[in-house]
Amino acid sequence: MTYTARRLPSHRGPAAWAEILPEPSQYPLLDQNITADIAVIGAGFAGLSAARRVLQLMPSARVAVLEAGRIAAGAAGRNSGFMIDLPHDLASDDYAGSGDDRALIALNRHAIAFGRAAVEAYGISPDFFDPAGKVNGAATATGDAHNRSYAKHLQDLGEHSDWLDAQDMNALTGSHHYQSGLFTPGTVMLQPAGYVRGFAAGLNACAQVYENTPVLSLRNQVGGWRLQTPKGAVDAGRVIVAVNGHLESLGIAKGRLVQLFLFASMSEELGRDARAALGGAPRWGITPSDPMGTTIRRIDARQGGHRIVTRTAAVVRPGMKPHARDLDRAARLHKVKFAERFPQLNGVGQQYAWGGHLCLSLNGVAHARQIEEGLFSACVQNGLGTARGTLTGIAAAERACGQRSDVTDFFDAEAELKQLPLQPFATLGANAFLRWKEWRAGAE
Repeated sequence: MTYTARRLPSHRGPAAWAEILPEPSQYPLLDQNITADIAVIGAGFAGLSAARRVLQLMPSARVAVLEAGRIAAGAAGRNSGFMIDLPHDLASDDYAGSGDDRALIALNRHAIAFGRAAVEAYGISPDFFDPAGKVNGAATATGDAHNRSYAKHLQDLGEHSDWLDAQDMNALTGSHHYQSGLFTPGTVMLQPAGYVRGFAAGLNACAQVYENTPVLSLRNQVGGWRLQTPKGAVDAGRVIVAVNGHLESLGIAKGRLVQLFLFASMSEELGRDARAALGGAPRWGITPSDPMGTTIRRIDARQGGHRIVTRTAAVVRPGMKPHARDLDRAARLHKVKFAERFPQLNGVGQQYAWGGHLCLSLNGVAHARQIEEGLFSACVQNGLGTARGTLTGIAAAERACGQRSDVTDFFDAEAELKQLPLQPFATLGANAFLRWKEWRAGAE
């Protein structure tokens, strides 16, 4: 069997989390033929976690990690950096899950512990992996009701949360926009590019990491697989595909993946006067009480600068390539959302705007399984790429090494991905639904 890539990753705007950090180390482009015991396609959260887990289980294994672009310049460096332990169902009104939430919480905490161990082992800056918790911010009575519903759900699960009133929210953020908030302590706030770069650098001591090396095809052959790249090839006994939605570009799970782009903007550096006018704490993260609302983060100099990140607006693009008008519309919306929350920062502009690729399934399940002999997937993270990506990577590695655990059992128990409606109705309907949800979220 041969799988041929019909397209390669495409992005709009810079990967701002990487742009605000010092120039990184460069990894070689694969320009020769090599052999490996296990090859990993993709150096995001899933691929890097898979490679680390393989080396934990098989320390002497020859592992090659192939990234299509620069490390942390793709989807892994374009998220908003929330590694969440609690239920975070983006299809719900208040994030409450519909399955076995206790089991999912345990798995998310396993992913966080795995990430923390990598930070310690590889000497990644703890500022890039900050266990600060997060707040669900509510700007309206409806949002406040969502938070109360979610707090009740967490209480039923035996999980702790703290209620913040409007004065508390102002003291934290410097903004009078929020009526209330719900703080949960278990979320880790990442500097995603710093974390991913540090992870890759740590792995490179015991694995072969390549960047600017897209895999153009995979061919089953005697003894394993051949991965063809533009200037070289890898012959590997086993292969882990950790490319999220680009699984479909290889012809796998066709017609079952929702290819979604979310957009974000990052402010200019906040000078001393701007920080004084803003007030509040130097670091915090707010997810909206309505999942289709606006995510806001404030970071400080140790994470790349005193800046505010605004994320909202989503669009479905089955071709996995956002349009320029998608980014333009989102950037305009971000300016409005920023001004609503921080009128005291009237002179502060947005330095970066970008899009990030997500992949969802209609029934919220991952594609983390054995595709055929020696070929394993760690894909379809359903908008939860930091924690879920880590878990799918762990599961793929354990399968490739012949191991079983609670992580592999979880993904084994998931249903098959549902078939999407026929095109163009699926995309038209999805984008109309997203616009309606965005409108309904309003001030959130």
